[in-house]
Amino acid sequence: MYKQIEGSQAVAQAVALCRPEVICAYPISPQTHIVEGLGQLVKSGTLSPCEFINVESEFAAMSVAIGASAAGARSYTATASQGLLYMAEAIYNASGLGLPIVMTVANRAIGAPINIWNDHSDSMSQRDCGWLQLFAETNQEALDLHIQAFKIAEELSMPVMVCMDGFILTHAYERVDMPEQAQVDAFLPAYEPRQMLDPAEPVSIGAMVGPEAFMEVKYLAHAKQIMALDLIPRIADEFAQHFGRASGGLVRSYRCEDAQTIVVALGSVLGTIKDTVDELRESGMRIGVLGIQSFRPFPLAAVRAALQGAQRVVVLEKSFSVGLGGVLSTDVRLALSGIHLHGYTVIAGLGGRAITKASLARTLIDAVADKLEPLTFMDLDWRIVNRQLEREAAVRRSGPIAENLLRDVGAVAAKVM
Repeated sequence: MYKQIEGSQAVAQAVALCRPEVICAYPISPQTHIVEGLGQLVKSGTLSPCEFINVESEFAAMSVAIGASAAGARSYTATASQGLLYMAEAIYNASGLGLPIVMTVANRAIGAPINIWNDHSDSMSQRDCGWLQLFAETNQEALDLHIQAFKIAEELSMPVMVCMDGFILTHAYERVDMPEQAQVDAFLPAYEPRQMLDPAEPVSIGAMVGPEAFMEVKYLAHAKQIMALDLIPRIADEFAQHFGRASGGLVRSYRCEDAQTIVVALGSVLGTIKDTVDELRESGMRIGVLGIQSFRPFPLAAVRAALQGAQRVVVLEKSFSVGLGGVLSTDVRLALSGIHLHGYTVIAGLGGRAITKASLARTLIDAVADKLEPLTFMDLDWRIVNRQLEREAAVRRSGPIAENLLRDVGAVAAKVM
């Protein structure tokens, strides 16, 4: 059934169709509408049986999800940005215990300075925590990935994050194809946990493990992620058969067949990149796009196969590793080990800065001409950056950087002398 609906509400309804038994809720923008929508569905009796638990923090949300999952309940929560950091300890516990929790991350920048707009720095900060990370390009894909995520998580007994761009997707109204309950029930079987607490069969979950077995436990978590490289595309194929549309998987190519230059990215920016590539194609430029759907596990072989025929690769990412450069591009570079081609990292859209077709076109034209710097910050205002550096060189008490930059761009009143 087609609906014109906000992205957050589409995800809430999709999660409800998966019949979660426990939902842990703590509001933080821009994911709040998701748990609000689920709360309304539980209160109205549309989603039943389900216990909707309001908690006092994001750490509590993940802790309750861990307890519920260990007790054998299909469990779900959602978070973003600082909330994801606040639950970091529990996030590692969830994956270390092998609990199949599904969580939406409505991607948002991490402070300081405080910023509520979209980039990917939150989920990227947890890239080594042991959770699978699936990225949605559109609201339709966000809806679809949640249905797939429960099946992936429960098959592997591992937690899954479904990452969707905050505000860009969560608050956008689009037409989506919402499946019927019977369709989801046919695709997603009733939850049968691989482990659970049962008074009739006492067992410990979360026992201390010393040097004699700790490495083996960690290796098995890695082994499950490697298994997911086969499971994710298989479940995506099953989803396509049940619902009649392709969604999910590891990677997705766009106009890459004869491309000399391929742009790699993840999330909603892929739509803007595809539009830009279409226009550049009209001018004769042989350029394509590779979208990454699965960031963890990272599909090294699939990325290598998709890119090895190109002459150059441009990785555009909405996060970066301070002091090094790209996050996604580091993984792409590993996939291309031994293949000699021009590689560029473009950092863009941090803190919600618009990524326009005009800026993308200029950047990609420079890349095709091999005039791009290996690490490029697209649309960076060098004027205010250099002014701050000069200020720090000239004055010891140069003041807080963020406030200085805001004054330089006229966003706050200038200091009265």
